[in-house]
Amino acid sequence: MTATTTDGAPRTRVVVTGIGATTPLGGDAASTWAGLLEGRSGVKTLTQDWALELPARLAAPSAVDPLDVLERVEARTLDRSQQFALIAGREAWADAGKPDIDPTRLGVVFATGIGGLTTLLNSYDVLKEKGPRRVSPHTVPMLMPNGPAVTVGLEVGAQAGVHAPVSACASGAEAISYGLQMIRSGRADIVVCGGTEAVIHPLPLAAFASMRAMSTRNDEPHRASRPYDKARDGFIMGEGAGAIVLETEEHAKARGAHIIAELAGAGMSADAYHFAAPEPEGRGVSRALRAALEDAGISTSDVVHINAHATSTPAGDTAEAKAIREVFGADADNIVVSAPKSNMGHLLGAAGAVEAIATIFALRDKIVPPTLNLDDKDDEVDLDIVTVDPRPLRPGAALSDSFGFGGHNVVLVFQPV
Repeated sequence: MTATTTDGAPRTRVVVTGIGATTPLGGDAASTWAGLLEGRSGVKTLTQDWALELPARLAAPSAVDPLDVLERVEARTLDRSQQFALIAGREAWADAGKPDIDPTRLGVVFATGIGGLTTLLNSYDVLKEKGPRRVSPHTVPMLMPNGPAVTVGLEVGAQAGVHAPVSACASGAEAISYGLQMIRSGRADIVVCGGTEAVIHPLPLAAFASMRAMSTRNDEPHRASRPYDKARDGFIMGEGAGAIVLETEEHAKARGAHIIAELAGAGMSADAYHFAAPEPEGRGVSRALRAALEDAGISTSDVVHINAHATSTPAGDTAEAKAIREVFGADADNIVVSAPKSNMGHLLGAAGAVEAIATIFALRDKIVPPTLNLDDKDDEVDLDIVTVDPRPLRPGAALSDSFGFGGHNVVLVFQPV
């Protein structure tokens, strides 16, 4: 079915022509996808002195340090989140063929959940220990939440607009949704979208642990992230970035671009329930799911795969599972679900972008990677979750779910080409 506008006219088709990533599983998109299919885990027990007193000493650091990729002169004025964004953005732009485009028709939407927190905290330490004259003049550009978007925007020369949505763990997905809107509205022909995060630092780790949101399975790092499992006890913080290049199908075909998938629609909602806890029955998630299907012009029977948000928190996993079953009904029996945070941890503001990439690759390669550590499924989770080995995927549409503190819900719909 072809989606239409409110007046019945055919809606502009938006396609994906470039992909880039740097994650706990690999320094690029291909190695990240290979790690998911192989069932590798990027979760580690932190051994730094500052981590020893933390109740939760687990994290999923990037597989490739950005300082091993970027030139020192460009890296020194960028926060780590900006470094990740630049690496992923460059890969996606190169994958798209570095399009020759009027810069006024090129946009960037790059999100983060927290932004340059490590710059802020480290700069405060410099202020206290060495005085105000030793604070770097680059501090403000490095700590601004729009810093990653600006970094990518300067890299590609985007002049149609550079935006930085912040919606906690839904930020990366919201960036892609906003890019879709930019193209549909006629503001841009190409938009580089993505999300980034780099906050593996004692303060956020201690703060999340204080909320009892993080796993304390410190002696079993590879088994700590357990989406949908009865023994799950919280998420694992990861870091990295993901980026995709969106453009109109017409523009992509005109320049002979390789089209990877179609971004058919997006749906968003808010819970209006609690600052951190999800609405227990997943009502906000249900609204976002329905809005995404409607926007894409598809029915529940068209969906074959869902890349779940599934952070491994007790309340969040069941709320999402209930929403999926409520919206899809019997059609949920024909949908295969995967939860990549079991491999990569939770990349916070980057999660939605990186997991959108996993969804796209699943459609491209017709295969779904396994969810790790699901040994005893929660009785409230009535879904077909892929475990142990990758599973072949039949043709159809796929959804990527992302939800964030504050009740932010974003669902993306991708279709094969």
